[in-house]
This record gives sequence, C-alpha cells and structure tokens, in this order.
Amino acid sequence: MKRLLVVVVLAFAVPCLAQTAQPPKPGPEVQKLGYYVGTWNTAGEVKATSTNPAFKISGTETCEWFAGGFHVVCRGEATSPTGKEKRTSLNILAYDAEAKAYTVHGISSFGESDSGQGSFTGNTATFLGEGKEAGKPAKFRYTEVQESPTSYTFKAETSVAGGPWTVFMEGKATKVK
Repeated sequence: MKRLLVVVVLAFAVPCLAQTAQPPKPGPEVQKLGYYVGTWNTAGEVKATSTNPAFKISGTETCEWFAGGFHVVCRGEATSPTGKEKRTSLNILAYDAEAKAYTVHGISSFGESDSGQGSFTGNTATFLGEGKEAGKPAKFRYTEVQESPTSYTFKAETSVAGGPWTVFMEGKATKVK
C-alpha cells in the first residue's frame, strides 16, 4: 500500500513540476547571431598558393534558428571553378556562455571538419581555429565586417608553423532574403 501511494504521488508530481519549470532563454549575446538568418549569396577569390592557382568562388548559404533559439544552422552550396564539383557545407554558430566566446562547427561534403572560437567587436566578427596546412601546424583566422544588415565582407588567413599571416581567401556576401 505504501508503495502504491508513492507511485501515485510521483505520477502527479512529475507532470506538475515539468509544467512549472521554464526552459532556458537565449541571452543577448546569442541574438547577435540573428544577423545571419536568411539566404546569402557569396562571391570571392581563393588566392594562388605554391600548390594551387587562384580561382573564383561563389555559392549560396541559408541560415535559420535551430529549435530553442540558441544556435544558427547554416547549409551552404558552392561550385568548383570548373563547375563540375559541388561542395555542400553545414555550419553551426553558437555562443558559449561559459567560455564567453562565439563558436562555429562545420563539416563539408569534401570530408572537411573544423571548429573555432570567436568574438564580435562592433561590426567585426573574428574567428580563430587550428589545424594543419601541408602537414605543418597552422592557425586560421576568419574575419567578417558587417557592412550593412544585408552585406558583409570576409577574409580568411593562415599562419603556418608560426609564420606570418597570409590571406588565402576574400570576398563578399549579400543577403537575398
């Protein structure tokens, strides 16, 4: 009998507790990510290196809030310079309140996987990451300048084995909807 009473009390208590608990709400830092929600056309140039020629890039990226409003999920598609290869990507933007930093995690159909941390200063976003370039340790820096609510410029740089920062890509994105 005592056991039945405990089960009955729990059966009523758990739903009542669930109804009074409020889901967490995104903080003001997260709201900055709303800038990216929409569809963007990108165009730019990848700079020539010792192993690759320079080439133009273009693509489209569509970003939306993920359920709960804490993350922005972006799906992109770009075509190779020859037009024969299509590269798709998925990026997740978030704010890590504990680290007090923005984060980005990305994957692509070419097998790439990366992540980085960043910050916003005024209308400029800067993200840093680490990886390898030609088998050597490298640091990567990606910078965006929000020119208006519907456009931003971007620049990607690398520093290989502690060497100087070198721009390897730059361009512009324009919001189309």
